[in-house]
Amino acid sequence: MISLIAAIGKNNELGKGNNLLWKFPVDQKFFRETTSGHTIIMGRKTFESLPGILPKRKHIVITRDKNYLRHGVDVVNSLEEALSSSARAPLAGDREIFIIGGAEIFKQSMDIADRLYITHIGAEDKDADTYFPEIIPVVWNEISREEHKADEKNPFPYTFSVYEKF
Repeated sequence: MISLIAAIGKNNELGKGNNLLWKFPVDQKFFRETTSGHTIIMGRKTFESLPGILPKRKHIVITRDKNYLRHGVDVVNSLEEALSSSARAPLAGDREIFIIGGAEIFKQSMDIADRLYITHIGAEDKDADTYFPEIIPVVWNEISREEHKADEKNPFPYTFSVYEKF
């Protein structure tokens, strides 16, 4: 199963300047718990924005740079290679592969994805420069929804939604 996971604003905003727009501890926990024990696929800029290798996950980084090497990650040059690499050496019991960004990788993988894990942030950022692809209701069925109000650590209302393809 191929899944995309992202936190997006009201207008599908993802980020600005290779950074996430919002720091939501509850979303970071959701991401950690959901992707732990699985393969994560990402673009080079997304990988370089991480604090380091995320524990208990196989990392696959997609880059056009044929000389790009990083310790502890598989480096490939296309989404197809990333999916092939994940199949060659999966983590024990790993039946779900997560694509975690960036925008171009999300765009490339939307048609082949089976599931979306989306944290909808109840806010807008007009300065965003990176967006998640449109979630089209006739293609994607929302199978679970968990709404939450803003609190002292999470400054905007948010909803955890899981979508599957019809």
